[in-house]
Amino acid sequence: MEYRNLGRTGVKVSELCLGTMMFGRSTDEAASIPIIHRALDEGVNFLDTADIYGLGESERIVGKALAGAGARQRVILATKACMPMDPDDPNMAGLSRRYLISACEASLQRLNTDWIDVFYLHRSLPDVPIDETLRALDDLIRQGKIRYIGCSMFPAWKMVESLWVARELGLHRFVCDQSAYNMLDRAAEREAIPAARNYGLAFLPWGPLCGGLLTGKYRRNDTGAEGRWQGGRDNFNRPATAEAFDVIDLLVELAREADCTPSQFALAWIAAQPGVTAPIIGPRIMEQLVDNLGAADVTLSAEHLARVSEAVPPMASAMSYYDQASRFDRAPNVYR
Repeated sequence: MEYRNLGRTGVKVSELCLGTMMFGRSTDEAASIPIIHRALDEGVNFLDTADIYGLGESERIVGKALAGAGARQRVILATKACMPMDPDDPNMAGLSRRYLISACEASLQRLNTDWIDVFYLHRSLPDVPIDETLRALDDLIRQGKIRYIGCSMFPAWKMVESLWVARELGLHRFVCDQSAYNMLDRAAEREAIPAARNYGLAFLPWGPLCGGLLTGKYRRNDTGAEGRWQGGRDNFNRPATAEAFDVIDLLVELAREADCTPSQFALAWIAAQPGVTAPIIGPRIMEQLVDNLGAADVTLSAEHLARVSEAVPPMASAMSYYDQASRFDRAPNVYR
């Protein structure tokens, strides 16, 4: 396992980040903890969770797993806040000072830790000025409750605005961005990745296997595979396309040539893209983790990379994943 700097910080993170969205949902505690421990044994030191995953259950499992392994000190632990945690309380969500401080305290308790290494804003929202949000995060850093802050699915203009406001007010800045990015949808290359690279933010792609489409188990007109993609749509109702299955056919062929699995090829491809720090893998079972970790040993040829770009050119998409995952701030002046 190789280690890379987290943006402009001196923190070293593994080239693969273990995402834990499945834990406490599709994967129970008894199965989740061994997956976490195996990832740690294989050199993964970067774990990603969120309060919304299982409504706190993922955080609780991660905290228990780290305590059981005595690994908290050597793990870079990231979590997120913003999504609604109580549908009956409008203040249990968002980017207000009130909510972010309470969300951080709740995450610390569930994670059974005194500090969070990276605290993400899970989405960009239009109803709170970014200076209120950044001041709250800055206070949490100064209190020692979080070490660094990051954003997820922020449009590039909002990312840059946040950096400008932080500089103007003398506040801590974002050190990383987490956005949807994979071989089927390269939309993040248009603005998000260039902005992150230009301003020194680590870029951490989520959905690098497009929710399992890039494992190769889902084939054109085949409805037999188990998983989130059924009837041509995933569990968030995002549709696959004929063009996506053309790319999947190519992926299966290229993986055979590279002597690896389609998942490993897709992860090795994304890890080789300029600006990428660490793809976030999200295994549901141990076998998926073992397969994904094997991507660290895969080196792709220039020819393989070129053939992918012929099928899906830079900044292009074979299906819409990034845009449908976004909740862009389309009303920047609502608080004037």
